[in-house]
Amino acid sequence: MKPLLRWILLCSFLLAPLTASAADIYPSKSIKVIVPFPPGGGADTLIRLIAPMIGELWKQSLVIENRPGASGFIGADLVAQSPADGYTLLMGSTAAVTEKNITQFAPVALVSASPYVVTINPALNITSIKSLITYAKANPGKVRYGSSGPGSASHLAGELFAAMAGVTLLHVPYKGTGQALTDLLAGHIDLMFAPAQTVMPQIESGKLTALAQTGSKRSEALPSMPTVSEAGLTGYSAVGWFGLFAPANTPKPVVQKINQTVMFVLGQDKIRKAMLERGSDPASGSAEEFTAFLRLDQAKWAKLIKENKVAVQ
Repeated sequence: MKPLLRWILLCSFLLAPLTASAADIYPSKSIKVIVPFPPGGGADTLIRLIAPMIGELWKQSLVIENRPGASGFIGADLVAQSPADGYTLLMGSTAAVTEKNITQFAPVALVSASPYVVTINPALNITSIKSLITYAKANPGKVRYGSSGPGSASHLAGELFAAMAGVTLLHVPYKGTGQALTDLLAGHIDLMFAPAQTVMPQIESGKLTALAQTGSKRSEALPSMPTVSEAGLTGYSAVGWFGLFAPANTPKPVVQKINQTVMFVLGQDKIRKAMLERGSDPASGSAEEFTAFLRLDQAKWAKLIKENKVAVQ
């Protein structure tokens, strides 16, 4: 056998086990999960719910860090610049992962794609979608709605509502839904299109009023709450999603292992029950299915942004 051919075969033999074992040895140390929003928001709540069980299965800790700022882009950029080895992940959402930066990430696992809740401060004495539209038309630009930042699902859901209802709402951006919720409770803003897991405790206690959910059909988590479409704005639909991402070029076997573990955890009765109680529908599906979902979601919002000249920066 020629020396060059022998060398090539030897290298192939030595490298093959390393490639095959990429997922087998993962994870061999703790994993950092960046949440690009302040504590208390939808992304933060969900990852803290599922992280302990993932850590138990992997026998490694998941260290969660909140890195808010720039509507999620600061934390997202931190992950994008990290080594593509699966040890730094992003708990992303509509705001943090957009058409502008999606190529910097490998979509790993959709955790939840749930309707938001149209939530209002009781001081306005508005109890339905129809009365909200009537009030907004009579008071253009005076209804203040908060979001987790420009380009977030809570922002775009409001812009879609305003466009379809023919009203003008005043957008008040925050660094996260937790901060917006604080101001909603205090009466500094009037309205939120909020993740259910963020506002349901306040709704159930009577501190806030829920008008409707934003999905095209009723959520499994909120079966008795009407959709916006049912409540008077026919055809309206918007969901807020949360999912895990790794830096681009993370080895596919590692991505698949994380996805399989997350899907297993989301399928556990304990986790499903906890998510549904918080108003979140557990997701399912492969990394490839998550990628396809993202393409459709981003196309929808890109169309809204372009047609209505929505400022997302």
